[in-house]
Amino acid sequence: MTAQLIDGKMIAQQVRDEVAATVAKRTAAGKQKPTLATVLVGDRPDSQAYVKSKGKACEELGMGSVSHHLPAETSQEELEKLIKSLNDDKTINGILVQLPLPSHLNEERVLQLISIEKDVDGFSPINIGRLAQKGREPLFVPCTPYGCIYLLEKSGVKIEGANAVVLGRSNIVGMPAALLLIGKNATVTVCHSRTQDLPGTVRRADILIAAIGKTEMVRGDWIKPGAAIIDVGINSVPDATKKSGHRLVGDVNFNEAKEVAGFITPVPGGVGPMTIAMLMKNTLRAAEIQDK
Repeated sequence: MTAQLIDGKMIAQQVRDEVAATVAKRTAAGKQKPTLATVLVGDRPDSQAYVKSKGKACEELGMGSVSHHLPAETSQEELEKLIKSLNDDKTINGILVQLPLPSHLNEERVLQLISIEKDVDGFSPINIGRLAQKGREPLFVPCTPYGCIYLLEKSGVKIEGANAVVLGRSNIVGMPAALLLIGKNATVTVCHSRTQDLPGTVRRADILIAAIGKTEMVRGDWIKPGAAIIDVGINSVPDATKKSGHRLVGDVNFNEAKEVAGFITPVPGGVGPMTIAMLMKNTLRAAEIQDK
């Protein structure tokens, strides 16, 4: 048995096309185009690449993009002043502070400061708190976990009643993904470095979301036959056959897992494209909320 490939590129493009069509209708009706402000502190190459790709996506979908690049030594006070000014700016619909911040800055205070109506990354303690409470809806869901659930639903994977395992408990992916699965009536186990009999726990999963950041950690014999696997991991391994000298792989051993699983995302081309697509969807939603 070979698993059905969940094509994140194709599904992300569908989301982007829907967002672009709605944005075009908005602007044709004379409404302000949804605009995202990104805030980057320092010069981490990966963060610079992420911010650049977000600005490019906005441009491609007919949305506005404003970039604020601050030096690494920026003070807490200076950063907070910028966030407050973006909160007050009626032309800005979404605010995204690229994480991680330099170690001298208080990340939690910065995230708390972002207006809940502009928190398109979904990291405000208020949005996360609403996500964790039964019967309450966050204004925005963190983009990567949102993309994971969207991929499952678009692929026809039944979440309700399923045994789901989330491998990893980060604030950015693991914990929000677990809360989303609970909200969809799955029975959820969150695994981490202290979990006993990790292979045995994963083997019971109808749905596995792997976001632990360890290269090809999940082996084929860990997988329940027919399970749906969403691999969030992005790890670089040496590969002499590639021009760059390396290639990207996930947290799941793809070649082994695809022979057992029912559904699987590739790396790259699975979850990655969904993150920016859902950010665009959230930014459009922010503009619609602020219309009211």
